[in-house]
Amino acid sequence: MKYVCQLMTFLCSLVLLLPGCAYRTGKQPREEITALYTASSPEFQQSAGALLGPDFVAGNTITTLVNGVQIFPAMLTAIRAAKHSVNFESYWFTDGQVGREFTEALAERARAGVKVSAIFDALGTMDMGDENLARLRTAGAEVFKYHSIFCLDPRRYNHRTHRKLLIIDGNIAFVGGAGIADDWSGNADSPQHWRDNHYQVTGPVVAQLQAIFMANWLKTGGHFLHGVDYFPPLASSGKSLAQALRSSTGNANLDLMYLLAIASAQKTLRIENPYFLPDALTRKELTAAARRGVSVEVIVPGKFINAKIVRAASKDHWPELIKAGINIYEYQPTMVHVKLLVVDEIFVSVGSGNFDKRSIQLNDEANLDVLDRDFAAQQTQLFEQDKKQSQKMTLDKTGGLHFLERAADLASPVL
Repeated sequence: MKYVCQLMTFLCSLVLLLPGCAYRTGKQPREEITALYTASSPEFQQSAGALLGPDFVAGNTITTLVNGVQIFPAMLTAIRAAKHSVNFESYWFTDGQVGREFTEALAERARAGVKVSAIFDALGTMDMGDENLARLRTAGAEVFKYHSIFCLDPRRYNHRTHRKLLIIDGNIAFVGGAGIADDWSGNADSPQHWRDNHYQVTGPVVAQLQAIFMANWLKTGGHFLHGVDYFPPLASSGKSLAQALRSSTGNANLDLMYLLAIASAQKTLRIENPYFLPDALTRKELTAAARRGVSVEVIVPGKFINAKIVRAASKDHWPELIKAGINIYEYQPTMVHVKLLVVDEIFVSVGSGNFDKRSIQLNDEANLDVLDRDFAAQQTQLFEQDKKQSQKMTLDKTGGLHFLERAADLASPVL
């Protein structure tokens, strides 16, 4: 069933190639962004806060959870401790040991009177299992499937929620790239256990993450949720400046954030992403950064990747990037699903957003943007650890693609 799901995702992406089938979201002006300030400057904070949505708010603590061995216990512990509300939005939820653990934890809280509200993407949760879904609803949880796979309008079907959000009692949030599936279990210790980061968040920015969930909750048909069970007073819990970034069809925040971040880089730019397919403008920004002296490094999956067609399409652009001085590394041990952007050791963006047109133009995404040197240093350390387990790509290894890979490149505009 998982392979059927992947095939359907690819086929629906091709809808964009058909005249008149793409969403009409209005013309989004896109042009090269002039490098006017650094990521550490007040101007960057002001511009990013004003342009990307809610302003940066102070007083947050962001705890990094590395791989399923840390991610799932933290999330389950928070769910089991919920007293008032659990709001959960996820693209990926499959039946298995991890899926059943989450089902039981959510169902138990619902039976205890906690208001459990969940949005599951209809495509990404095709393998969730009827039993898990029934257990949640029987326990009293309100569950909506996002954009049914039986929708007659292929344009609507092609629009997914790719977010991974969990908010407990309105004061603890989790955001990142991990889905609810056995693929993420373990500690990236085998090809069957993926490499990923997820983040536990406390402080005022949790209200912004809650608001992102609420937008899709109302869209899917849920009733209005508000009050102290969902938006309690939030005291300062740390020193990180942060903003929650919401991106969706017709809302180009993720795209603009990438372009602003790249343009602001003066010394270092680190990108780790499983689906690295930057378009022509983004590649132009990346090469411009490298040519003005920025050290640009990118980590992508190697042979272990759940969408090989993406890897083939991505490689088509590597010679252009490598010639500009950008270093690209393929992670070797297992599938790397980390979604990380670090600029000049101070600005970090993490969450569900990929570096491709699907994330930018179609999917609903949620990222957390952070201005904090200590947090950036921690993410840089994780990046460097992954780089040590990666192979650097050179032009003699990427200069030619065999016939099947060239055919796959036809999909690159929509992946």
